[in-house]
Amino acid sequence: MFKRLLYLGYYLKKMDWKKFKLFLDHASKVSGKSKTALLSDAVSCVFKYNISLLEYFQFRFFELDDQQRKTWAGTGYMFEYQLQMNPKSSRDILDDKTKFYRSYKDYFVHAVADIADLKAKPELLQTLLNTPSGKLVFKVADGNCGIDVLIKSASEFDEKSLIDFIENSQFDLVEEFIQQHPTLNNLSPSAVNTVRIFTQLDDNDEVVLLGCRQRISVNSSVDNMAAGNMAAIIDEQTGIITDAGVYSDITKPEEKIHPITGVEIVGLQLPFWNETVAMVKKAAKEHPENRSIGWDIVITEKGPGFIEGNHDWCKLLWQLPAKKGLKSKLEPYLK
Repeated sequence: MFKRLLYLGYYLKKMDWKKFKLFLDHASKVSGKSKTALLSDAVSCVFKYNISLLEYFQFRFFELDDQQRKTWAGTGYMFEYQLQMNPKSSRDILDDKTKFYRSYKDYFVHAVADIADLKAKPELLQTLLNTPSGKLVFKVADGNCGIDVLIKSASEFDEKSLIDFIENSQFDLVEEFIQQHPTLNNLSPSAVNTVRIFTQLDDNDEVVLLGCRQRISVNSSVDNMAAGNMAAIIDEQTGIITDAGVYSDITKPEEKIHPITGVEIVGLQLPFWNETVAMVKKAAKEHPENRSIGWDIVITEKGPGFIEGNHDWCKLLWQLPAKKGLKSKLEPYLK
């Protein structure tokens, strides 16, 4: 109880109050329950189900009974689970984009470099300056959710000025702007739409897929749900999107057709799916000290490649598209 009281303090400190009020008003309207009753229930659920206050609304607990609520994995539960699966002593290769790139560089299909690469590999420097997209992406090593990313024209730089820019800025990596596969570009061209695959190593160090999701940008330069975008379930056997895209904003309806491009989401066949799954299963075994990882994958005309791996992979992206709690998938791996 003391730990969950600390969690409650953390949720209050980090709260997006504008979003909280929006969700509270919506939940009261659709459920017919008073805001006071909902607030009391939300606080109670923090302690009883180890979820955050916002997740009370995002998981639609105001519509669920006790047995249904028990199936959802919230922030507190996931923090404790991922701490056990990916200990602090080993998760640095997932926390730091530079270390991730160096640990998994064989799985990248786009050019990436840190300052050491730029100085030591003139051919890589030229590849970046002459990238087909004409754009470069600059990232900080510990950025997440699309934060601390800068996109600039490659024509602004030459060999010396690109190195100087990296050395004198907060950015640690430069990448060529990825040109996604036409199938995904037709779906939504505003951003690179990444696939997230969640992997778990079992007791025999074999790879179990916990789920596959397609992130879908909606008139946004990033594809994260936190930025107002959608996610949908991918069938892990076929690579076909099997259900509508959903938002983490509970006031928005699910979408079977992309609201901007008009492309049908349900039934979309992702290209290079067998290669994507094979790549993830191989990579998941390379550093078994990290046992449960959320992989971000780009699919291009050349095939799939990594963007990053996450030790603290998102419970919303995992569960909301499924429209049900998936905690039971994790419990067999807890010691």
